[in-house]
Amino acid sequence: MAQNEALAGLASVQKAFALLDVVAGHSRGMTAKEIAAALDMPLPTVYRMLKTLVSSEHLVHLKDESRYGLGYKLHALDTSLRRQVGTPPAVARLVRELHVRADAAAYYAVHRGEDIVVAHVVDSPTRPRITPMGFGFNDAAHATAFGKVLLAAMDLDRRETYLERHGQPAMTGATITSAAGPAAELRRVAETGIAVEREEFIRGASCMAAPVTTAAGQTIGSVAVSMDPANFSARSAEIAVLLRDAAGRVGRALRGTRMLPGQPSAGQL
Repeated sequence: MAQNEALAGLASVQKAFALLDVVAGHSRGMTAKEIAAALDMPLPTVYRMLKTLVSSEHLVHLKDESRYGLGYKLHALDTSLRRQVGTPPAVARLVRELHVRADAAAYYAVHRGEDIVVAHVVDSPTRPRITPMGFGFNDAAHATAFGKVLLAAMDLDRRETYLERHGQPAMTGATITSAAGPAAELRRVAETGIAVEREEFIRGASCMAAPVTTAAGQTIGSVAVSMDPANFSARSAEIAVLLRDAAGRVGRALRGTRMLPGQPSAGQL
């Protein structure tokens, strides 16, 4: 394939993902003209892409409404992603138990490649999760308690690379954004085994997290809870105890699975 053909193919893939993203942002789907306007793309190009994506089942044509919506193939992709990120049933049960014991939204986060990703969340109508911290959330590690735990466990070069790639945007006025600030904060996390963020990610919510480790002491994940700042201040000592206990139990549960670094995946057995 000539170089210009390869580049054209790459551009087409990028356009297809952009089209899927814009359709995903509308609950009722979109017309072809709306998609073309949103992407500033010629209508004939949009129609060609829509035909391909409908054929692959990544989109569906809602003919009665003359709209296009997300297709059912995306559900299979979501299921596969959740399976690859992997939260064993025993770990999911322990995160749910943490939610109940702490009376707070509870989170389990892991390293995935070069990202820090939320793998599991348990919340309730009275103790909702922080929006948008659902499954797959992988932003603002510098401003989240579970992110701080996993950043503190990185060696210096890997941490600097991560922060350079992701940046340290100010999510609120309390976010630590200076170069020296995170280093001092992460040293405290490494020393105490507890990470705290007080309204650094979003106003009205504070979080605390503890590391999940292997038997050798390698940090492989983090458990965390979030709650309103007033409740957080009053219960921080109690919550720290619950988090350390939950993190230890999650670590032990993982040792009975294939989810630890260095262990073979199901496809390798």
